[in-house]
Amino acid sequence: MTSSIENPLPSARPQKLIVAIALAVFTGGAVALSTYGWRQSGLFLIGGLLGVSLYHSRFGFSSAYRKLLVNRDVRGIYAQLLMLAIATIIFAPVLAAGSIFGQEVDGAIAPVGLQGAIGAFLFGIGMQLGGGCACGTLYTIGSGSYTMLITLFTFCIGAFWGSLTRDIWPKLPQTSPIVLGETLGWVGAVTLQLGLFILIAGLLWWWSQSNQNQPQTESDKSPIFPHPGEILSGPWPLFTGAIALAILNWLTLVISGNPWRITWGFALWSAKIATILGWNPDSSPFWEGMSFSDIVFTDVSSVMNIGIILGALLAAAAAGNLVAKTQISPSLVIATIIGGLMMGYGAFLAFGCNVSVFFSGIASTSLHGWIWILAALCGTGVGIRLRSLLQLSN
Repeated sequence: MTSSIENPLPSARPQKLIVAIALAVFTGGAVALSTYGWRQSGLFLIGGLLGVSLYHSRFGFSSAYRKLLVNRDVRGIYAQLLMLAIATIIFAPVLAAGSIFGQEVDGAIAPVGLQGAIGAFLFGIGMQLGGGCACGTLYTIGSGSYTMLITLFTFCIGAFWGSLTRDIWPKLPQTSPIVLGETLGWVGAVTLQLGLFILIAGLLWWWSQSNQNQPQTESDKSPIFPHPGEILSGPWPLFTGAIALAILNWLTLVISGNPWRITWGFALWSAKIATILGWNPDSSPFWEGMSFSDIVFTDVSSVMNIGIILGALLAAAAAGNLVAKTQISPSLVIATIIGGLMMGYGAFLAFGCNVSVFFSGIASTSLHGWIWILAALCGTGVGIRLRSLLQLSN
């Protein structure tokens, strides 16, 4: 039996109070981070905007894959294809130049091999059991889904565990990073990827037509952009979220020199806590020699992760929808713990999660991003079956 508890705030006044508090915390955080440089403040604000965009558009990765495989509902995948297409186009000139505004830039690239495929497969299973992907975990926590705190906690542990055992995996077969922009030229690589996005969209449309039971909702007829009155309060059309995420990832690349990533921040949080509990980083080949002083505020992914949570909190409160939601059942807790561990460990094996490998990797024209999504979808299929065995709804 599942016990579901929802505690909505009783009136508009508390919602407004939370908006004011969230704005104060957000502003204070940006000001405090300025002591570490303007880039940290800027990236914190970008993280907040990512949280707002994810919440208002309800942009999902794990849910989109589940709807695709269970119901042949392709709308979430169309949005991801649009996001990837825009990101590919705007990333390419910057990556081809190697710098912008004096800031050197590097794409999200990694080796192509069995290690990454295994990690993505584990991640695909984990995000179905854990109830969300990397960015989904953060923004749903911000919007009041506190069951996802279990996913976050175990995700962090899994990532840290992956860092401690990372020396085992490079022995598996793998190639050097393959970047299509460098291999085919950037014009050729962008053209190829855009063609693949169009082909995939066409194949998905054809495949979805055989599903007579696909749900039809108002979102099917919604415009690409929200009504001006809904920009702050939401909801946004799914494609608006796709456009916003692509632009914000590009801004992350321009300001930090690297695309958006999430899992590294989780691993750092775990390692920092482990040092407080007495763990010696020099006992691990991966962490040896690393300083953890102020790491929570000096690391880009850590700062942006915090920003995403606060941004989603602010968006939910501004929309008047901030609701504390807690679902409790033995099967859900077991699934969440296992899912979080698998996501964390799998992400570390695969050189990142759905954001840093799939989104940022493909936008960087790195082949490992394409391998990731194929393996993750296979894992998603397994995860869906496991959800049924645990009597979790699909």
